[in-house]
Amino acid sequence: MVYLAEFIGTAILTLLGCGVVAGVSLARSKALGAGWIVVTFGWGMAVTMAIYVVGTTSGAHINPAVTLGMASIGDFEWALVPGYIAAQIAGAFVGAVLVYLAYLPHWEHTDDQDSKLGVFATAPAVRRPLLNLTTEIIGTALLLLGILGIGANADAVSSEGGVMLSDLFANGLAPLMVGLLVFAIGLSLGGPTGYAINPARDLGPRIAHALLPIAGKGPSDWGYSWVPIVGPIIGAVIGSWIWKLTGFGG
Repeated sequence: MVYLAEFIGTAILTLLGCGVVAGVSLARSKALGAGWIVVTFGWGMAVTMAIYVVGTTSGAHINPAVTLGMASIGDFEWALVPGYIAAQIAGAFVGAVLVYLAYLPHWEHTDDQDSKLGVFATAPAVRRPLLNLTTEIIGTALLLLGILGIGANADAVSSEGGVMLSDLFANGLAPLMVGLLVFAIGLSLGGPTGYAINPARDLGPRIAHALLPIAGKGPSDWGYSWVPIVGPIIGAVIGSWIWKLTGFGG
């Protein structure tokens, strides 16, 4: 059941996330040209909705980097890691296929091949692979620090009036906070690379782009594809270990 939850959660994430990029990028879309704030907010809400749906079943990692980062500090079972990652990549692929179908009439009206690829996969604004890698590492390290911090605060007690913050989280605040975290990372650090911060979010849709009969599509830019895979994994492990070694979680 946890693998199914990760599959569905990552499909939701990708459907809504890649969907907002399609809306902003593809010709004749009513959202065409809506801009970066719309894209980053859309991705943040995509994360939030995915967590609401599957969080109580699988923990809603919906990201191989999160799974590996948490496993590296002993907060997740290594035996579950391969199944989680496989489910996440498969879910991201399916979510991307659904975006393709939802915007089916628009591909043929869009001339820019980069815009079509950008619906599915990230690309750097300035192609400097090692620097692009650094950006992904920084963004994903912050993602893990934020996720672990939000989780720790679920059990915290406010110093004023003894209000249990866990009551707020139990009523659904935590998924929203994670979504706002992703929104903030996108606004502040998304400019250089499009902030994959999630290997499945990039790899699954990139495979879909390569396989789908998208009208007038170009290459899938496999030469860059290692950056949004390796960078988030390194960043997640670093962020998780910063959290563990500093003892912020108590």
